[in-house]
Amino acid sequence: MHGLINKAIQSFVCSSYGRNRWHRAAEKAQLGFVEFEAMLVYDDTVSERILRALCHELGRPPEELLEDLGTYLVSHPDTEALRRLLRFGGVSYVEFLHSLDDLPDRARLAVSDLVLPALELHEHSQTRFTLTCAPGLAGFGYVMMGILRAMADDYGALVMLEHLEAPGKCERITVTLVESAFAEGRRFELGARAS
Repeated sequence: MHGLINKAIQSFVCSSYGRNRWHRAAEKAQLGFVEFEAMLVYDDTVSERILRALCHELGRPPEELLEDLGTYLVSHPDTEALRRLLRFGGVSYVEFLHSLDDLPDRARLAVSDLVLPALELHEHSQTRFTLTCAPGLAGFGYVMMGILRAMADDYGALVMLEHLEAPGKCERITVTLVESAFAEGRRFELGARAS
């Protein structure tokens, strides 16, 4: 798995639960190190071991932990670049949903060796959608659930999400748009401001 993904997990845990808990989980996982390098590629078993150790350390099921990771990736100030990448998908939540088919390619433009599972959106009506996540990264659908939920808040939309699991196969997420302008969304400007 790409180090950028592992580094995101590390940042999420350190920010949300503290460095001590990350260190304990890294020790339980017998990584032999405590810091992931963002631009290295790690064997998938390393990522699986750290996720199991984190779930044990934090007393949380993997689905919840991965969904919280997705929320963190969009809502934390340290990950503003990802939020910006996602917001370029459109001015409304529905436009954002339709842009998800291109997300793996956009991610590869930013980091050439980052391979995300293919995403495919099916529109059943103006308010009901299904997002299919191809196999490739175990639990990626749960991360996408967190991203979809956080982006709904970002756009000010009210949505209901349901993860439909098919072990070893595609993960599907049903998205029901209850209201597109439920609340005021977060401010977003096309051009980034210089500090």
